[in-house]
Amino acid sequence: MKVIAPVAGHAHVLGLTGSPGVGKSTVTTALVRYYRDAGLRVGVLAVDPSSPFSGGALLGDRIRMQDHATDEDVFIRSMASRGHLGGLSWATPQALRILDAAGFDVVLIETVGVGQAEVEIASLADTALVVVAPGLGDSVQAAKAGILEIADIFVVNKSDRPGAHDVVRDIRSMLALASYGPGDWKPPIISTTAPSGEGIKDLGDAIEKHRAWLTKEGQLAERRRARARDEIGAIALAELRQRTGGLPGESRLAELAARVAAGELDPYSAADELLSG
Repeated sequence: MKVIAPVAGHAHVLGLTGSPGVGKSTVTTALVRYYRDAGLRVGVLAVDPSSPFSGGALLGDRIRMQDHATDEDVFIRSMASRGHLGGLSWATPQALRILDAAGFDVVLIETVGVGQAEVEIASLADTALVVVAPGLGDSVQAAKAGILEIADIFVVNKSDRPGAHDVVRDIRSMLALASYGPGDWKPPIISTTAPSGEGIKDLGDAIEKHRAWLTKEGQLAERRRARARDEIGAIALAELRQRTGGLPGESRLAELAARVAAGELDPYSAADELLSG
């Protein structure tokens, strides 16, 4: 990372999130084709859920993106979430930095599709795309938990299906409730049918407009500073957890946990003891 960090920071990072079945992988594939037609190098990080029972992951997105498997200017990497909440893998930020430093112009991150908890992508992406589709229940259900609030662009995929116009109307009604200032970014709603490529050019144009707005308003640098803060904090906490954990049954943490469980100590005092050594 010491070698890579100085040469990273040039790629535009797109995050795709949404409930399972909305067609995130198909939209990702269509975007890869769009950017390759423009002569850009594209990296894809596809995060698959790990089984809470076996710990394994299917890592099937590489299979679903066979159209680009032999393209030397496309790199597709499937990653297991390994129980990490928020729809991303623990190693995703580091993998993103490697692809960025390797000279990819655009990096697409497709999250696991965990639904309403999948908001972590907003802190990692320069442009967050929330993909929705008709026929999957209440189209604004996710708004209750904030997943729609992280969108920079809404993608209504499978727009050739009945009910697509209703989804657009529902999102438009939800956006009407928000207050936007003169210089604020108001998320556009783009209808797509990814397998045929319909609407993908409009989506690409919307992404480019958002990138221009980020640069003009200084938001791109601010988002990346926030991303760095989150990453530093996560690494520091992980290191602290590793240092204080030790081997099960032999650590200071295990001793304090036993005292808390027995009612001899409250967790806040135990945490103070742990941090004070």
